This record gives sequence, structure tokens and C-alpha cells, in this order.
Amino acid sequence: MKTIFIMKNLAFHLNRFIFLALLVLGLLTMKCNSPEPPKKKKPNLLFIWTDEQRANTMSAYGNNIIKTPNLNKLAEEGIVFKNAYVTQPVCTPSRSSVMTGLYPHTNGCVANNIPLNKSIQTFPLLLQDSDYQTAYMGKWHLGNEIFAQQGFNQWISIEDEYSNYYSADRDKNSKSSYYHWLIEKGYLADGKNNSFSRSFAVSLPIENCKPAFLSEQACNYLEENRGNPFILYVNFLEPHMPFNGPLDSLYSPGEVTIPPNLQDLLDHNDPLRYRLKREYCMQKYGDTEAEMRQLIARYWGLVSQVDLSVGKILNKLKELGLDENTIVVFTSDHGDMMGAHFMVEKQVMFEDAVKVPFLLKIPFLKDVQKQISQRISQIDLVPTLLDLMGGKVPENLQGKSLVPLISGKEVKEDCIFIEWNPDRNYRNGINDDTKMASEEDIQRVGTSSSRAVITQDGWKLCLSEKDKSQLYNLNNDPYETTNLFPDPQFSVIIKELSLKIREWQIKTDDKLELK
Repeated sequence: MKTIFIMKNLAFHLNRFIFLALLVLGLLTMKCNSPEPPKKKKPNLLFIWTDEQRANTMSAYGNNIIKTPNLNKLAEEGIVFKNAYVTQPVCTPSRSSVMTGLYPHTNGCVANNIPLNKSIQTFPLLLQDSDYQTAYMGKWHLGNEIFAQQGFNQWISIEDEYSNYYSADRDKNSKSSYYHWLIEKGYLADGKNNSFSRSFAVSLPIENCKPAFLSEQACNYLEENRGNPFILYVNFLEPHMPFNGPLDSLYSPGEVTIPPNLQDLLDHNDPLRYRLKREYCMQKYGDTEAEMRQLIARYWGLVSQVDLSVGKILNKLKELGLDENTIVVFTSDHGDMMGAHFMVEKQVMFEDAVKVPFLLKIPFLKDVQKQISQRISQIDLVPTLLDLMGGKVPENLQGKSLVPLISGKEVKEDCIFIEWNPDRNYRNGINDDTKMASEEDIQRVGTSSSRAVITQDGWKLCLSEKDKSQLYNLNNDPYETTNLFPDPQFSVIIKELSLKIREWQIKTDDKLELK
């Protein structure tokens, strides 16, 4: 009997132990199998930019004639920065700041075709998040044009004219993605070194031009990476010269608007380099209003051509359901004079060359300002994107996040600083047969640097190293027709603004000595 009792007791405790063990195991299994709280999706970035697009080329900036429905829609859905400035009004230096958050004199890209040093990190590397798929498509102009670099996994190139600037370890006979795309379509190269020239590319049917190629590649990329967090930069060459394309006849010369300062031809109070450039432009592009209207009409056609491709990319983003989690940026690397003071192109400190469109759509950030009139600089782009995408903003970056401003918070209204560092060919943009100046004076002003400050209340001072300096009151003189610098009554404001430039130079370790 005792044995039976012991066996029953043991069985009872054993069953109890098994029951408890099974209960614990069941609870653990339930815990393991229960769904974890969904992780917040990392935001994507679609960064679209153009080359040489002045600000007033869409309705958000006062142009209600030009046809840019897709950019207009983006402006309506996002934030419009009414007064956005570049760091230097020429390609490579400006691009270097957009990609690194550093001024050209800091990152070393002070003139065109100077490669970005490998030690200087661009946005994808600064973000430090390996979860992202990254791609760069289009014009780069920061060295080794057609080769993947700077933290971008995928690289789609469109330009073959920079092969002379490839580093020694790169094959100068390699060709761009666009080149191979055209070859597959049966086209024969027309340019030197078996390449397609820009003039040939713009003569093609619109479906074979560079904007169409880029929108096709971008849409394919979005399809392939719809399930991954991504960073995609798409850079169009247009509306950059040669200022013609398949939509040349979209606008009649009579319907375009010409700059109010078209006939302001500058005088002895203005920088000599500017006057030499105006002479060059009038010889190259025409010296009559009729010729300038024709040029502007073609330029607008290029802007509308880009808008079509931008629309395809944005529509694909929405079609794939990615638009609600994708930050969209649209801007340009600099503007274009396009007739202002009878000048064309860039390389001067006038508003037409240094102001650009800047649209920003942040779908997950609510209660934002829709239009921002405060002057801002592209030096702020990288820290802003790092802030929005959860990255740490390094202390060495020279801009600041615009998120507080976007959110309507009270922020310090900083000045805008712009620099000019001369081209290594000091005669670039000057007629060979000019009689306006001696060769000695041409060399002096052609190698002259300058620094500009623009205050939030509309004062603009441009100090030159070896040429005439400039002072404008943009509130009273928005088209910069009267240089106030020689007038002694403005000596106090010149002194105050000169001090601001000097303080900025010290802060950013700019060693240029100004007169």
C-alpha cells in the first residue's frame, strides 16, 4: 500500500511538473509567435535637380506662362522657398556644396572640373545607414563622371565630355550609360573620341533625349527598390546650354517675358569682368531684343521638357505607393542671366544667376509652412536632409537644418553668403578680340575672387579682390541697376556688411584677402 501511495504521489507531482512545463513552453511559444510592433518605415529620398535653371521658371515663382504642370503640382503639395541661393554661381562648386554641406573654399571644389576629394563625404555617406539602397543618375561634374563613387551603389551617367578629367586609374575610353543606350537604339556617335555630343543629343526625338532616358532609368529603379528604403538623386542637364531641344517651338518669342533690366548694359561703376562678359554674351547670343526672345523661348522649352520627365518619375512614385513615405527635393545648381543686363549663362553675383527654385515635399511632417520667404542657402540642404532622415549632423557642416524654419518655429534670420572663385582659364567668357580692356586688366579681373553677403532685409554687398565691388538695395532695386558702392553716403552700411563677410570668412576658414 505504501508503495502504491508513493507511486501515485510521484505521478501527481510529475504530471503537475509536466503541466507547468507545458504551460510555460506554451506561453513562450505564444510570445515568440506573437507579432512584434511594426517598425516605422525609414523615409526615402528622391532628389531631383536641374542644371542652370533660374528661379522664375514656374508659377510658384511668378511665371504663369511657362508650362510646368508637374513642378506646379509639386509646389502645391510641398514647400516653396521663394528666395533660395547657391553657394557659387557655377556648376562644380555649387554641386560640391549641395552634396557635402560645405562651401567650395572648404571642400576644395572652387572651380569647374576640380574633382571632389575622396576624403570629403557626400550625403549618403554622412547618413551612415547601410539599410538604404542608393543611386545617382545624370550629370555629376565632381570628378570621374561616369564611375560609381561616394556611397552610391548604382550609377547612371549621361555625359562623356569630361573624360580628360578622369583620374589616372580610370579608363578614358569608357562610355556613359546614355551612350550605350543610344548605341543600342542604332545611333552612331558624332563627337570626338567616339562620343555623342550635346548638340547631337538635343537634336534627337524627345523620347531619346537625356531627360527621357533619365526618367526611364529612375522609374525602373523605383520599381526595383519599392520594398527597400532608397536614396535616389536624378540630375538633368537641361535647361543648360546649348539652349535648344525638341520643344524649341513650344513657345513663340512674342509670348515670353524678357527681364526688365535687359537694356541695363552696366557702366564704369560695375565690375570690368561683368562688362567683358556682357560683351561676350552679346556677340555669342545676339545683341537685339528679338534674338534674346528667341533664346528665352528655347530655354523655356527645355524647362518644359524636364517637367515632362519629372512628371513621369513623380507619377511612378505615386503609382507604387511610395509617395507618402518619400521626401522629394527639387532645385538647380545655379540660375542663368537669360537676358538680364543683356547677359546669358552664370558666373556673376546678380540675382538671376545665384537664385534658384527650391521645392521640398515632406509627406510625414504636418503643419509646415507652405511658402517661405526668408532667404536660405543650399548650404543648408545636407543638414536638413540628415535631420529629416534620422542622421546625425556633423559639427563640421557649415549650414543648418531648415526643419525648425519649416515647422514655423522662431529661428535666427542668418545672412546668405556666396563666393566667386575664378576659372583656371581667366579668359573664359571673354572675347578674344575685345578692345574693352588691356590684356593686363583682363588677367587682373579674370583672376579676381569675390565674396558676397545678402541680408534678410535686402542689402547685398559683393566685395571683389581686384575688381569693382557692388552694393545693392534689393528692396528698392530688385533688378540691380544701380551700384551704390561708390556713393559715400553708404559707407556705414558697407562697413557693417564687410564685417559680416569677414566674420563668416573667419568662421569658415576662408583665407581670401579682400580689399
